[in-house]
Amino acid sequence: MPASLVEIKQNLDNHLGETVTLITHESRHRTIEHQAIVRETFPAVFVLDLKQDGHEFDRASFSYTDVLTDNIEINFN
Repeated sequence: MPASLVEIKQNLDNHLGETVTLITHESRHRTIEHQAIVRETFPAVFVLDLKQDGHEFDRASFSYTDVLTDNIEINFN
């Protein structure tokens, strides 16, 4: 796990346009897994395009703190 917000941003910057697996921890016993594309990174947040059925995408943004605190996990494919 990255130790700082800067490391998380740099890691995402290195994977712009690539497919990743996003795992969100909704509650204690519920996790949701998505395939997503890293679209953009900003100083405080990053944007992912979540793959939906067919050729559609749903866009979502997350903060780097979400990764640091394990609210979400990102696995690079």
